[in-house]
Parts: sequence; C-alpha cells; structure tokens
Amino acid sequence: MTLPARNTRRLRQLTLVTLLALMAGGCATVNLDSHQPASAEEALSLAASEEQAATAQDYLLRAAQQFQQQDNHVAARTLLVSDHFRPFASDALKRRHQRLAMTSAVALKDESWAQALTADLPAEYFLNYESGQMQAVAELQARTLKVAGKPLEAAYTLMSLVMNDPDADSQRLHNEIWRTLAQVPAAQLRKAESSAIGYETEGWIKLALTLSDPKPGLDQQGRAIRSWQNNWPAHPAAAILPSDLALIASLSEQQPERIALAVPLTGPLANAGQAIKDGFLAAYYQDDNKDELDILVVDSAKKPFKELYQELIQQDRELIVGPLNKEKLAELSNMHTLPVPVLGLNYLQDGDRIPEGLFQFGLAPEDEARQIADRMNQDGIRQALALVPEGGWGNRVAGALQAEADAINSRLLSIQRYFPEDNLRAVTAQLLGINASRERAIDVERTAGMDVEFEPRRRQDAQAIIMVAGPEISRQFNPLFAFYFGGDLPVYSPSLVYEGTEDPSRDRDLNGVMFTDIPWILLDEIPLRNRANAVFPDMTGGMHRLFAMGADSWQLAKRLQFLQQVEGARLQGHTGQLTMSDDGAIVREQLWARFTGGTPELMTRPEEQYETGEAAKSRSL
Repeated sequence: MTLPARNTRRLRQLTLVTLLALMAGGCATVNLDSHQPASAEEALSLAASEEQAATAQDYLLRAAQQFQQQDNHVAARTLLVSDHFRPFASDALKRRHQRLAMTSAVALKDESWAQALTADLPAEYFLNYESGQMQAVAELQARTLKVAGKPLEAAYTLMSLVMNDPDADSQRLHNEIWRTLAQVPAAQLRKAESSAIGYETEGWIKLALTLSDPKPGLDQQGRAIRSWQNNWPAHPAAAILPSDLALIASLSEQQPERIALAVPLTGPLANAGQAIKDGFLAAYYQDDNKDELDILVVDSAKKPFKELYQELIQQDRELIVGPLNKEKLAELSNMHTLPVPVLGLNYLQDGDRIPEGLFQFGLAPEDEARQIADRMNQDGIRQALALVPEGGWGNRVAGALQAEADAINSRLLSIQRYFPEDNLRAVTAQLLGINASRERAIDVERTAGMDVEFEPRRRQDAQAIIMVAGPEISRQFNPLFAFYFGGDLPVYSPSLVYEGTEDPSRDRDLNGVMFTDIPWILLDEIPLRNRANAVFPDMTGGMHRLFAMGADSWQLAKRLQFLQQVEGARLQGHTGQLTMSDDGAIVREQLWARFTGGTPELMTRPEEQYETGEAAKSRSL
C-alpha cells in the first residue's frame, strides 16, 4: 500500500524529531561528581569536555583514587601525569594530587616519576596537610624519596616528623630513620655533616658516620654506640635507640665465653678437621677484640656426636662449633631443641628436621650452583648446557643447578655427565650436539643415495656452558669447546676449576672461563692468609679454603645472635659475604673472576659486588 504524500512527510518529520531527541539524550552532560570511569582513557575524555579546570581536576583525582583502590596504579598514573594538572586550579587540589601521585609512584617503584615528584620538595612539605594526615603523608613522602634514590632526604623527612609530631611513635620512626640512613654512602654523610642544621639532625648524621665503617667488629660497634650516647645525651635517639643498635650494644656484651670446637682430628677427615681447627685458632689469636675465652678442642671422630654433645653440655659449654661430618650432624636432627647452640660445619639433608638452636655453615656446592645461576641470570643467559662429573657429588651439583634454573625460569638444555677417564672429545661433541649434526648428515646421505658435503654445526639454542670440573680436566674441556664450534659461548664454573695458586703457563687453556671463589683465594691483601702461608707453606688450595672456613667459624661464633636477630645483618668473611637464612643456615656470597692470560682477574671489586650502601652500616661486620 502506498501512503499519501502528506502522510509520508509527517512520518519523516516524526522520525527526524525522534532521532534528534535520541541524539540529545546520548549527548547529555555526564555528572562528573558521581561518575566512575571504566578506564583511564574514558576519564581523560570526559575531563577534556569539562570547561571548569577545578571540576575536571577534582574528577580526575577521584578517578585516580578509585583506580588505586582497585590496585590499578598504572591507570592512576595515566591520569595523574596528564596535562589537565598544568596548572593546578588550587593549592588544595595540588596537595591531593601530590599525595595520590606519591602513592602510585611507590607502588609502581617508578624511579623517574618519584624523582620528578620530589624535585625541590622540602623535608617539611608534609606540614601543609591537616594534622590528622601529616604522619601518613610524611611517611609516604619518605618512601617516595627512597624510590627516587634519595635516602638522605627521606631520613630528613622522618626526622622532621619526629620533631613536629609529639604523638608520633618514636621507636618505630627511629628504627626507620636508622635503616634509611644505612642506605646513604659514607661520602654523602660526610658532606651532609658540614651542612647539618639543628641538634637532632646533626646527631643522627654523627651516629651514622660513627658506624659507617663497612667492616667494624661487633665489639667496636657496641663501644661506638655507647660513646655516641654519652656525647649526645639529650638527643632523642640516645634515650630511644633504634632497635638494631640497641640489639648490637646488647649482643656485644653477651658473647659466648666457653666454646667447644668439635672437628675430626683422626680418621679419613682428619686433614680437613685440622685445617679448620688451625683457621679457627689463628683467627681467634689475631682478633684484637677477643676476650679471654675458654676454648676446648675435641676430636669428633672418636664417638657418636650426640653422645659427645651431651658430654659438652655437662662441661657447661655455651656454644659448640662442629661437627664437620654430615652424618654426625644428622644425629641432632631428631632433637626438638638444642639446650646449647651448635654451629654445624655442614648442612643437613633436605627434609631433615632442623632443631631450634642449630646453625649450619659450610662450603656446600649448592652455594656455588646458586651463584652460577644468579650470575647467568644477571648476564641475560636463559638457556645453558652443563658438564657435571658422575657420582654423588656431581649429583648434588646437578640437582642444585637444576633447582636454581627452575627458580629463575631458566633452562638447562642438557646435563652431560662424564668420568675423568672418558674420551673428553666425545663428551664435548655430545654436549654441543656435534654428534646429532653428523647423524643428520648421514641420514640425508642414505636418503639421497649420494655423498653430501657436510660441515658439522653445534646446537644453536645454547647461550652458555656450565663447566663443573677440576683444573686438569677443565684445561682440556675449554679448548675443546672452541674446537667444536662453541668458542663463542661464555663458560661459567665453580671454584673447583681453580687450584688456588697462580699458574699462568698451565691455566692459559682456561682463558675466558668465569668462576666464583672465596675472597681468601681471590683477594690480594689478607693479613691472616699471609701468616698462614708462612706457617703452612705446603697448604693446597682445598686446605686453604677449609682454613678460611675455620677462620670464619670463629667470627660466626661471636655473631650468631647478631646475624639471627638484626634484619639484613651480614659478615664480610674470608669465605664470602655471610648472611643467615630464616632456618639458621649461613648463606655465602662469593666473588667472581675470569681467567685472563692464565691468571684470575676479579670481574668486580668486593666493594662493588657486595652492597656498600645499605649494608655498610650496623648490618655489616
């Protein structure tokens, strides 16, 4: 049916009116006071359509806070860095923006944004906020400054909070001030000392400088803290010491006085036990801060260790260092608590129960496997091949390497086992996939029925080689890597690769190999080692490492409670930088070197590899 022309015109007019109404409804003004955007882009678009800057900024700040509550700090950052805040419509909006921006900068650990937010920001900036907000803003300001790499300014902010807020938690803030100052390099502290204004600020800087030596002894630290308290009696921190420092002062006066060293002096482990004993006693006699202690040396090989432990308890020993043998140490694992603490010189098996009071320290291959995995991760290596000796010790190394690779989402493409008497050419060819390459060429010849020109290729997915071998075997493997087209692959090794004494003519075959080893072996000036070399001129590399372990055992004997109770505490030892895990195991961080011209050269200086800012104060001994 055809409509009359007049009806058609009316229908068109009605349709047009309806469309205009719909369009008008679709473009209705959004109420920014209550609107909650679904995305940062939507919020920015709506803010751009608002003529009043104050209204747009208020909307964006509320939207950013909404995203923060949803833990979407990326969206919040998108809003907070937008041009809509240039300039601010009011000081109140500027303060709200600063607080929200600092919150997201800290959550995202955005260093460059934190630096921009804190540029020219005075320590007292938090005083611009209402009294109920000052403490929260001050602590947020300090966290932002630390993200920006400005720990000294962060400490100043917390000092200002303590001085301006009588209701502040002094103990907690003093703890935070000290831990923040512990991140400031000594050179910056010395510069700050000359410009410090105010008794409180100057006192804090003096305290930090007093303990800025990266290698002070526990006794020295205790005396330094007490001396500072005497010199600054009216300082708030003199009455309420930071908890770490109060603990140091207390522990320096509570060291064990009756120590038993229980190591094997007879039997198959006698040489190792003797080296540890010599290192322990040498470090004791060299210690200028030692008291006159009662040290008893006993042979742990003569009876079950649990029986020996009970005898030592009856003799009122306050600490037992030993045993060295893993099986003897395991005798203690079924005890719930050790009434006398034990510093075992080995580690329990995985799954063994660790009784309260047992600490574990040793030269475990697992420590070096972890460091190799960490080093490769730092170097961007994600896929590696490994050469590991057959046997129980090799199994431990292989297991540790695999576990560490899994922990950092790396891959061990292949673990090639070998015996020293094996054909090392064949072992290397198998490791690098040369045999597989040759077999593929043979298959092609068989299929084609004709000779094929063949140039072997190594497997292309490997980024590095982990070589676990002694010096004699390693000197053969390393040239073979190049022979079988793997000369471009970096090679990482544990300390096993190095005998411990320089031999350039023989070790040229190890050029390029990177390995981890203890400071006792790699550093030039170690007074105790020089004395040990004079007394024990025939000591081998392996015995040197055990001697260093004995020396560190003495240092640990005095500092177990310190390492256990002070957050981030560490000891610069002869076997590495020592820290303690939650289960009482001593964790070692060794140095790294590379063979160059047949001689090991440090890849980083100790002060570069070990933390010298955050760890250089009370937490480093």
